[in-house]
Amino acid sequence: MKATVYRYLFKEISVPFLLGMTTFTSVLLMGRLLKLADMVVTKGVPFSEVLWMVVYLLPYFCLVTIPMAVLLAVLLGFGRLSADSEVTAMKACGISLYGLLPPVLAFAFCAYTATTLVTLYGIPWGNTSFRRLVTSIVEKKGVNALKEQVFIDDFPGLVLYLNRYSPQDHRITGILIQDDRNPAEPSTIFAATGVLFSDPTAREIRLLLKDGGIHRPVGKAGYRLVEFQDYDLKINIPQAAREVLKNEMDMSLSELYANINSPHLDQKLRTDMELEVQRRFSLPFACFVFALIAIPLGIQNQRSGKGAGFALSIGVLIVYYVIFTIFKAMGERGMVAPGVAMWSPNLLFVAFGIYLFRQTAEERRLYLFTALAEAGRRIRHTFTTGRAS
Repeated sequence: MKATVYRYLFKEISVPFLLGMTTFTSVLLMGRLLKLADMVVTKGVPFSEVLWMVVYLLPYFCLVTIPMAVLLAVLLGFGRLSADSEVTAMKACGISLYGLLPPVLAFAFCAYTATTLVTLYGIPWGNTSFRRLVTSIVEKKGVNALKEQVFIDDFPGLVLYLNRYSPQDHRITGILIQDDRNPAEPSTIFAATGVLFSDPTAREIRLLLKDGGIHRPVGKAGYRLVEFQDYDLKINIPQAAREVLKNEMDMSLSELYANINSPHLDQKLRTDMELEVQRRFSLPFACFVFALIAIPLGIQNQRSGKGAGFALSIGVLIVYYVIFTIFKAMGERGMVAPGVAMWSPNLLFVAFGIYLFRQTAEERRLYLFTALAEAGRRIRHTFTTGRAS
């Protein structure tokens, strides 16, 4: 009978898990869609390349959404079972709340394995591929960044304004360029006309300007004007799209350990990499933490419906990630060791989950839900009294 119950519980959790994965991933992706759509509309980036960007971003999203979906799935699953008195029926058949743990932990283990694979292999691959693709797009589409009557800051150190630009013959009229590539000698360039040349092989853009002037400050109060009939301005595309350099989030585990053990590494970078190593194992472990907390919360939240369950899961997630961010900041400042910083939120929530689980197993009502129920009763009473009067 237990095997049947375990399969039933596993199936009950799987459906809201897929719902949670879809919902949370969509929400996170929405924040990037405007920028990605802008690349298609204004910069002429092929839609296929934008789709590849989305693919490369998915592993990073999954690191967050898989544990979130586990929390929502277990909370909604046990909320539904409790609301339909199925948990009570299972207890009557001799299956205690502790006996319901194995299928939930098995589901959490599957999610933990998937999240670990994502964080160890998927994220380094996705981040590096995303950077390379963006670099390639900038190199190929540098000319497409030029638009009429808008300030263009796509090239670091340069701001361009073009009154008229013809994409067919690349002729420009009414040109204003603020050149801050050399902070010691910033300059403002005006030109009546110009012609643009793009050389992807040489990885540069050339502006041949005519009939203009270069304005430069000299000292605190000085000023210098250099007028020209012809001026050749080169924009080095690698300056805008430098060679893909890996940070700690883009490195594989072996690369992280190799850098940590390097005697020449800066202490700040070593700390960041040690935090990243610990984070890659602590965040997947949150699948077990959320599963443990969600069982008692789902049972206690039996009468509130799916909307309240979703809101409760969001509340738990916010608290968890706020605590996680605080401990990470402490680790970055050297206040606590990297291992302590990354694992303390899990330990705190495991302790909290054990307390909630024991209270629920002993059929004690949690104070949180008692307070919420009392608040709801008072609100309904206030509205009822107000209508009656």
